[in-house]
Amino acid sequence: MTTTPLRTRRSGVHRAWIVAGVAFVAILGAAGFRATPGVLITPLQEEFGWSRGTISLAVSVNLMLYGLTAPFAAALMDRFGMRRVVSCALLLVAAGSGFTILMNASWQLVLCWGVLVGLGTGSMALVFAATLTDRWFVRHRGLVTGVLTAGGATGQLVFLPVLASLAQTSGWRTASATVAGAALVVVPLVWFLLRDHPAEVGTTALGADPGQLVSIPAPRAGRGGAAARALAVLGRAARTRSFWLLAGGFAICGMSTNGLVGTHFIPAAHDHGMSEPVAAGLLAVIGIFDVVGTIASGWLSDRVDSRVLLGVYYALRGLSLMVLPSLFSATTEPSMLVFIIFYGLDWVATVPPTVALCRQVYGADAPVVFGWVFASHQVGAAIAAVGAGLTRDLSGAYDLAWYAAGALCLVAALMSVSVTAARKNAVPA
Repeated sequence: MTTTPLRTRRSGVHRAWIVAGVAFVAILGAAGFRATPGVLITPLQEEFGWSRGTISLAVSVNLMLYGLTAPFAAALMDRFGMRRVVSCALLLVAAGSGFTILMNASWQLVLCWGVLVGLGTGSMALVFAATLTDRWFVRHRGLVTGVLTAGGATGQLVFLPVLASLAQTSGWRTASATVAGAALVVVPLVWFLLRDHPAEVGTTALGADPGQLVSIPAPRAGRGGAAARALAVLGRAARTRSFWLLAGGFAICGMSTNGLVGTHFIPAAHDHGMSEPVAAGLLAVIGIFDVVGTIASGWLSDRVDSRVLLGVYYALRGLSLMVLPSLFSATTEPSMLVFIIFYGLDWVATVPPTVALCRQVYGADAPVVFGWVFASHQVGAAIAAVGAGLTRDLSGAYDLAWYAAGALCLVAALMSVSVTAARKNAVPA
């Protein structure tokens, strides 16, 4: 542990807000590629003749690695620092997106979309937000978690209409190159402005006692390095009932968001005669309201029992998915807009209360535990991505996928309210 002299803080913006702002931009930069699969499924199918099941396999690998990388990324951030891990992650996103434009076989799609981008986005996924807020915030922790989580939704909002328009007017390769460039632009910002711990700049976390000793924690990798620590934390958490309830509920969350709606909403709408740019615009509207819903959920998670929040979110999501098949049409009807607005508010609203529960139950291990819970989210998303694609190939429609996801969300609601959480310590808002 390295001790750093405490500097007298000047009046003005606390450094934690600057670090959070840089993190928001980094998460936004990586979000672009995660928005592209739904936009590019139809163009790839038309150019290469690949089935939706084949294309969905690449998306599934991406989502799987996006999740499975997360707990190891959290441990790597403990060992090497957030700045190094996030910078390397952005370079992987840029490489995967850039190499996609050269592909001519489906295995190359799996390598670029699936492996490279999956590893890159997974290394700076929601565990990045959890790690940063643990280190830099005591006050407003839930709110900032919500804002950073909303960065992914904002990336979707920014990129989706642009990528859909580029894919239609200039081709899907131009869209992929745009995402690669966006990720590269963010790297210098992260490298020069992101800091791993308040002690590096001689301050304390926002809301912490300003007179306390400031120390840079020693790396917590332990014997065997970051991977060993991630597995050790998993071993401890897996012996608790709460872990399996959180992981199971979050797996269903992934199925019903990234895996199903995020991947297949645009091609499903296209099946009913809606143009891809219009469908992409609807997903962008989800992104707008996701920002509102996630920030509000972060604020609520500082004040309301997180189990209650999750139960309500999942139950309402399940009911809305069961209605969705009847809402598709060639034009955007008011009923579809109501669904889009609600689903946006609910989309990632589950993250702040899930992070809060991990923190309450698992303490210092919370970022890595959340990494494993998030891994289950992406495993669920991967299963839904390929499963919905195969359902469409075999039955000619997505209806069964929507109904199944809705029913599972009701199960997730019951699992969430059954979590045994430690008594929440009040944190100044």
